[in-house]
Formats: sequence, structure tokens, C-alpha cells
Amino acid sequence: MKRKRGKGDMEIVWQTPANPPERHDYIFRNGKRHVRPYYFEFISHVKNRWAGKTIVDLFAQEFKGRPYDYYVSAVECGRIQVDGEMVPVSYVVKSSQKISHFLHRHEPPVMALDLSILHKESEVVTVCKPASVPVHPCGQYRKNTVVGILQAEHDLAPLFPVHRLDRLVSGLLIFARSAAKADLFRQQQVVNANVDYNAREGRSSAEEEKCPGDIHPKGKSACTKFTRISTNGTYSIVLCEPVTGRTHQVFLQ
Repeated sequence: MKRKRGKGDMEIVWQTPANPPERHDYIFRNGKRHVRPYYFEFISHVKNRWAGKTIVDLFAQEFKGRPYDYYVSAVECGRIQVDGEMVPVSYVVKSSQKISHFLHRHEPPVMALDLSILHKESEVVTVCKPASVPVHPCGQYRKNTVVGILQAEHDLAPLFPVHRLDRLVSGLLIFARSAAKADLFRQQQVVNANVDYNAREGRSSAEEEKCPGDIHPKGKSACTKFTRISTNGTYSIVLCEPVTGRTHQVFLQ
């Protein structure tokens, strides 16, 4: 965590990814969970494919959420730095250099619904994720996430998602307490769904039965076991073992 003086000698605390969310970071108002605004230092290191680009071109090409003129201004005023130093807009980056982007963050609120811990062991934690809360830091969210809330309010860290649910979806989430355990879980996934094949259109759709007693999903039951054989961190080789034989089964699941 870095500290420096801002306007009027007010102390500004720059947070980095190393600073964990804390209980006092959250404010509850009108049924929503808010995060107190904070200053944040985004840190990345120059990849080999970035080397040789100017600092402004790098950001404009790789981080397209802001206009080119914003990055010019950010470099000129020091909100974007290289190895902790201000650089000109024409500066050409080199491999492995540290790049910092300083921002004042206002995270969007999420619904103030209970994040219930259903089961906790030394190697695994199962929780009930409420709708509107993302699973892990992404986009505009860092502290208003399942991982962030569990760390701030239950001192559960580190956590490794075995699977994910979309931000607007509620349901059960399984977290491993170590990367090795998460990898083991991911290699043992079995997917069950109903596959509805439309012969006339040559298309299939998949549907899961949500809860016992719900309207039975269309199509025929299909089951596939997926086992990850290897990964390079970006792509994986996966063994797909169909337990049943339905048209388009593996593609849909």
C-alpha cells in the first residue's frame, strides 16, 4: 500500500491487489451492498508481445475500455507509470517492466443478500451465491465479489473457484482451499443435462432440471464425464467420455 499527499495535503492511500478487502469497506443502504470508493493501483508486467510498443499505444490497443486521449493524459500526469517512474508518451516499453495504472474506483453496488456458507472443511468450502454478485474480481468489481466478501467477513482466503456462475445467477458454488485441490476437482466433473435434438433444423438445445418437482426439461437425458488431461494456463486438453450417446451431446455440454 502506497501513501502520498494529494490536494490540500490530504493523504491518499493507493491500494494494490495485495491489499485484501476488509469488513469496513462495505456500506449497506436501501437493500444494496456498496463499497467505499478507494484509490487503486492496477499492476501488470510487460509481456513479450507488448515489448517495442509505446506506453500509450500499448494501453490503447490492449485496454480498449477508454479512448486514446485518456491514456495520453494519464501518462502525462503520472497516473500511468513504468517501474514506478513517470515516462513520456513516446516511451517504448521493454519486456517484464512493471506498469502501474492509478485510478479512483467506484464499484457498482450489488444486492445485500446473504452469502451463506453451507459447508466448510479444511480443503473445500461450499456457499450459496446470491444473484447480482460476481464470483471473483473482474471488470468493475473487486471487493463486491463472492471471493472478496468471504475474505472480508469470514477470513476465508485464499479461495479457488472449482466452477463459476454468472453474476446475475444464484446457486451453489464450490471453492477449494488450494490450487492443487481445485485442479483435482476440475478434473472430476460430470455434466448431466437433457439434449433436445431437432432433426428438421439439424440443431440441438440443452436444458437442466433446476429442482425436484420442476417441469421436466425437454429432450433426452445426457451425461458426459470431463477430465482435464493437461493445460498451458490458457488452453486445456480435455478427455470427454459420453456415458450416454445423444446427438450433439458433447458439443452442448
